[in-house]
Amino acid sequence: MKENQVAIIDMGSNSIRLVINKIDLNGCYNEIHNYKTVARLSAHITKEGNLSDNGITIVLETLNRFKDVIIFHKVKKVILVATAAMRKAKNQNQIVQLVKAKVGFDIRVLSEYEEAFYGYLAVVNSTNIEYGYTVDIGGGSTEITLFENRELKHYHSFPFGAITLQQKFYGDKQPNSTNLEILKNYIKEQLHTLPWLKNKSNYPVIGIGGSARNLSLIHQRQIEYPLPGIHQYEFTKEDLIELNDMLQQSTIEERLMLDGLSKERADIIIPAAEVISSLVSFVKAETFIMSRKGLRDGVFYEEVLKEVETTRFPNVVEESFHQLTHNYEVSVDHVNHVSSLATQLYNELSSFCHVEHSSENARTLLNQSARVLYIGEYINNDASSQNTFYLLTNMTIEGLSHRDQLAIAFISSFKSKTQLLKYAEPFQRIIQKKDLRFYEFLGSIMKLAYSLDRTRRKAILEIGQVEKTEDELTIPFYYQEEAFFENMQASKNKKHLERALKHPIKFRYIPVEVLKVNS
Repeated sequence: MKENQVAIIDMGSNSIRLVINKIDLNGCYNEIHNYKTVARLSAHITKEGNLSDNGITIVLETLNRFKDVIIFHKVKKVILVATAAMRKAKNQNQIVQLVKAKVGFDIRVLSEYEEAFYGYLAVVNSTNIEYGYTVDIGGGSTEITLFENRELKHYHSFPFGAITLQQKFYGDKQPNSTNLEILKNYIKEQLHTLPWLKNKSNYPVIGIGGSARNLSLIHQRQIEYPLPGIHQYEFTKEDLIELNDMLQQSTIEERLMLDGLSKERADIIIPAAEVISSLVSFVKAETFIMSRKGLRDGVFYEEVLKEVETTRFPNVVEESFHQLTHNYEVSVDHVNHVSSLATQLYNELSSFCHVEHSSENARTLLNQSARVLYIGEYINNDASSQNTFYLLTNMTIEGLSHRDQLAIAFISSFKSKTQLLKYAEPFQRIIQKKDLRFYEFLGSIMKLAYSLDRTRRKAILEIGQVEKTEDELTIPFYYQEEAFFENMQASKNKKHLERALKHPIKFRYIPVEVLKVNS
């Protein structure tokens, strides 16, 4: 694969956005530029169905600004997609030709299916969700999909969005109980036209786009949510309905002051929130989940994955860790060995853990924590624990829930129980004491496993069967190289595991040849 940059221009009904992504020789990618203008193209559709002269001017001016950025950064691949406003415009062909002549870009006007498909593609390539509905409410259309086993099953594009609903039901006026009731009934009638929305139960609704993002941000601010990330943020149907009711009872002045709501959406958030809330209630979903990835990301994933002739990553979490391994120059060989040692230690010691837990979940957390173990060393060796915890609680690891990402942050940055409790202080509202005891147990295992590969030579090859004599645990280590530095580090750090297990621990070092003879 050649190193290159790809520019995606998403010409939506509410905003026009340019995103430039860099793809390196290893297939790793990252977003390097992101620019947006609020265009409100849906508001520039005339009674005759044409995009007005003013709307065309906005398009040309915006695209020329984007072109200057693209040329400066020497981006060769440009993909320009347009959605509902352009799809509805009767003078679509004229605009396409004008943009080609004046800017030099080819506009690909997406069909209803394509717009829905790219939203779905963004969700399944950036989350661990296997079943669900997606909803992407733009300015001029609303796309809903149903997917199962990560495969698209149904889709529909409604010819209304936040801007067009606002214009239709209350315009520039403050919405009142009468027109809000008419709006709600209209949305319910539209949802009833899709029989496949009633086929499933307890599937989550995943929101895409700016309105869903603003609802999630408002909710986070209201509960003082301690994590900064918005991707895969989840809250209950009851909280969503309460938030929707609050917005409908607020004035435009109150919404302009509302923390988490961007000023550009203060006038159109009410119909958008009603669509999302009505859908969640209609399909009887228990939760609403935010996807930071949307249509333009779906277009990008298609571009990235076409060389391997697929549209979906086999494993989203694995892909995320692959990206992290590359970005932070992690030694895969070292990580794999530490992960193996940690899993063996867990298998031998899990029966002594005082916290009830799932063994499958514990092994998964250990494996994933090993992938990012003390990545803070990349910044500074002296503060690797603090840097690791900060990085992992301030980045997005796609495919992981917020809860699992926080767990991995505690485990992979583990230094001591005292430090863990200090890290946990801002998160007391979303974690329990038993969770912290569990993370202390896994963190102390991980710290010991890390110590056992101190010189990165695989000096300690395997963990033997733990022996319990009275109150003492003896852990056999099978070594293939002199393990002086491993022993020194492990002896220093075993106290953390002793505290977690409430047992004194002794190490026994055995040549690996003995293991081979016995086997």
